[in-house]
Amino acid sequence: MTALDTALPGSTRTVTRAEVEDFLFAEAALLDAQRYEEWLGLFVEGGRFEIPTTDAGDTPASQGGYFVCDDWDLLRARVKRLRSRKAHAENPASLTHRMIANVRLLERDGDELSVAANFLVHRARDGHTNAFPGRYAHRLLVTEDGLRFRLRRSVLALERLEAGARLSFIL
Repeated sequence: MTALDTALPGSTRTVTRAEVEDFLFAEAALLDAQRYEEWLGLFVEGGRFEIPTTDAGDTPASQGGYFVCDDWDLLRARVKRLRSRKAHAENPASLTHRMIANVRLLERDGDELSVAANFLVHRARDGHTNAFPGRYAHRLLVTEDGLRFRLRRSVLALERLEAGARLSFIL
């Protein structure tokens, strides 16, 4: 067990790495099955979703340099659009396959947990397959009902996107 596997001052309950892994694995399954409404339910109201550009470094979202920088309203609109025929780039939806590894609990501040993990998302669309490797830098809220995203951040481990690669799906 790591130090973060035990309850810390200000926390309401213990969270283990296995619980965080199960949360991330369940989230990946929801996205691969295109169950976007259920996926949105994994966020706290007011949550954020971010994907910085490959050259953004530590640039704050307020200063630009992001492929995706969705506040709560934009995140809900993204899900609504993906569920409609208006998402032309995702109609029909891409086939995706997500793998998550090296999940680490980094820090806990009261009921907020900083989590890192590596990911690899394969996307098949229009006869092409793209691979998107990267790392997650999430902030999760610990609730009595389970974990919820306060910030879902996907940082690509690419120098650039390949020609024709799109981020019209949820990375």
